[in-house]
Amino acid sequence: MFFEIVGEVTHIQIIAEGRGVQSRKKLQAKYGGSKWRKMKGNSSVLLLDGSIRRAEIHWYEAHGIGKRDYKIKRYLD
Repeated sequence: MFFEIVGEVTHIQIIAEGRGVQSRKKLQAKYGGSKWRKMKGNSSVLLLDGSIRRAEIHWYEAHGIGKRDYKIKRYLD
């Protein structure tokens, strides 16, 4: 991950869950778990160059596993 989440994640939404998560088999092989969900939300992120920007971030999460594989989808500022 080339950024760090520094603020609270807001406007959290479920994008896909269960069989709708296309990376489900890869996630199960790498982390375990069975009920994966793809999520999105907005947060402030600290980039490698030291700047802080608002961004829409996406991640996967499963019960008992937690949040994994964060990525920035777009900047909001």
